[in-house]
Order: sequence, then structure tokens, then C-alpha cells
Amino acid sequence: QVQLVESGGGLVQPGGSLRLSCAASRITFSNYWMYWVRQAPGQGLEWVSGISTGGDMTFYANSVKGRFTISRDNAKNTLYLQMTNLKPDDTAVYYCAQGTRTRWDPPSGQGTQVTVSS
Repeated sequence: QVQLVESGGGLVQPGGSLRLSCAASRITFSNYWMYWVRQAPGQGLEWVSGISTGGDMTFYANSVKGRFTISRDNAKNTLYLQMTNLKPDDTAVYYCAQGTRTRWDPPSGQGTQVTVSS
């Protein structure tokens, strides 16, 4: 059973920054595309960003492009999401998920709460 553990969330003021981490185990991490997805209160899951197995290709939702940066360290089996210039609309539970180039599996972790509020 794949284990993905997200961390790094918290309460931040608009314009602030956070760095999320996702520690992976029971998975050959470097074989998978990895994704960040989020779920705002009362909403469904929303894709945020994706990264290729080697980290050379990255993709972002228009809503976060230019503000968020996805990265990975395959030696540490860890995925990251650097978030800057945060907005109240970024408030959500953030999850990481493994997948392929064309799809991501439903998140299996607990997620990490990000709240952007003054």
C-alpha cells in the first residue's frame, strides 16, 4: 500500500509563502509522475500541479502559475510545493498523488491544511 504523508501547511496571511512536502514510502517513487491536488471547503478535488518522473517537466493550473513551484527529490522520495503570493482562494486541503503522464490516482493521504487569511 502506497503511503504518502503531506506536511507543511498552516495559517498564512495573503501574500505569504509556504512550502509543502510529501514523503513517499512503499512506492518506487522515481517511477511515478507526481501531482499536487487540493480541495477547498465544499468543493471537489482540483488539480494544482504535476511533475515528471525525473523532474524535467512541470505543469501548473492557470490559477497558480507563476506563484507555485513543484519539485521533487528522488533520492529522498519527497515531493515539494513552494507556494508564494498566497491568496485566500488558495485555502484548501492539499494532497499529493502518484500517477502517470496522463492521470493521477485518488489521494490516499490525510492532506495538509493551508489557510490564507488576514
